[in-house]
Amino acid sequence: MIATLFLILIVVFVFLAFYIPLWKNRWIRNKPFPGTWHSILEANLPVYSALEPEEKTKLQQLINLFISKKRFEGCAGLEMTDEIKVTISAQACLLLLQHPKTAVYPKLYSVLVYPYGFRTEREQRQKDGTVALAAHNLSGESWSNGKVVLSWDDVVSGASDFTDGRNVVLHEFAHQLDSASGSTNGAPPLRRNCYGSWAKVLSGEFEKLKWASLRHHKTTMDEYGATNPAEFFAVATETFFEKPRQLSKKHPKLYGELQEYYQTDPRQWH
Repeated sequence: MIATLFLILIVVFVFLAFYIPLWKNRWIRNKPFPGTWHSILEANLPVYSALEPEEKTKLQQLINLFISKKRFEGCAGLEMTDEIKVTISAQACLLLLQHPKTAVYPKLYSVLVYPYGFRTEREQRQKDGTVALAAHNLSGESWSNGKVVLSWDDVVSGASDFTDGRNVVLHEFAHQLDSASGSTNGAPPLRRNCYGSWAKVLSGEFEKLKWASLRHHKTTMDEYGATNPAEFFAVATETFFEKPRQLSKKHPKLYGELQEYYQTDPRQWH
């Protein structure tokens, strides 16, 4: 009798532990979207007006959930506002527009925002094999400990021009998707793509970008993508969303893999 009761309690506990977060997330997603937030999207994210009505609704739901679940922190004296939260959340959630899961970046806890580009120092290997501290000026970083760091100035410029292939929010949150596999290596957990095809296409395109970069040839993607496979995936994501027509024309196989992964076609927004 006691064993049966104990088993029932375990089943009830597991049931509640699984379904309560789902119900809570559903309630948060379906909360009315504030009119002021809608105005922020129209003013700061021009591509928003090109979305289909159902896409706008889905994006609003994801923004509700993102802002509710993540902690935003202003750095270097920056005062956190709804404009900052909504503008960043909207771009981050564009990557999840057709994502089947209800959670939004479950391993992410904090978004740190500086007013301008920030400076960091880190160890860097020299040509002679020694290691020394080197200073870097950055517009964004994605950390493995559940944090993304962004420059608000770069966030605004990236959102306002959604055609230049440079968007710090898309870039850093592509790293967050990539790291969901356990390591940031350009191979995020795939949903519908074939792993063999993904590896073949992206590795081949990565080598082509490195070759073109070394020879100073004009490229559709930013040459920073030639740094390593992780940066290639992040840069390819920026280009996919901001320069879809150019990418699909010059790199159709890469575009096809990204379209299958993100389950959307940004050409319809441009």
